[in-house]
Amino acid sequence: MGVLAVQGDVGEHLAALARSGARAAAVKTAADLQTVGALVVPGGESTTVIRLLDRFGLAGPIVDRVRAGMPFWGTCMGMIVAAHGVAGLAQPTLDLIDITVRRNAFGRQVDSAEVPLEIPALGDPAFPAIFIRAPWVERVGAGVTVLARRDGHPVFVRAGHVMATSFHPELTADDRVHAYFLSLVEESRARTAA
Repeated sequence: MGVLAVQGDVGEHLAALARSGARAAAVKTAADLQTVGALVVPGGESTTVIRLLDRFGLAGPIVDRVRAGMPFWGTCMGMIVAAHGVAGLAQPTLDLIDITVRRNAFGRQVDSAEVPLEIPALGDPAFPAIFIRAPWVERVGAGVTVLARRDGHPVFVRAGHVMATSFHPELTADDRVHAYFLSLVEESRARTAA
């Protein structure tokens, strides 16, 4: 299990994964990527991270590994990086999940909020979802399941072994979204082994 370590809440994701029972490592290079079986991309600034992925030779290898079945989870900026497209912008993405997102859809930094979010796949209670300059999903393609919405907009989506959240589960003490991703990883391993 790896956490992309070019920007964002790397330590927080590593800690939440460890609490959830996973061994996880920071991924900074293409060589690091080859040592992990799943990848989490944390929050940050999406245009900067896309440039860094290109500079470090990570963009192509990530796309190749995910298209070959490696589980992937993007949080906030990671959702933008994983999307097929960004509404209103000609912004490069990795095109790993068939969604179109809108950047900063819930407002600027001052509009950041913790919202009790109903996520049926996680059960009760509501998840304490932290939104910071968060995107929402404007278009959901075929094969994409919406796992949660805020104000009618998808904010947690999954397509097979790829999932994305517009909020920051790593900033809470509630590790259920990390545990959900680990279950997705186990499902993917079982399918590969079958």
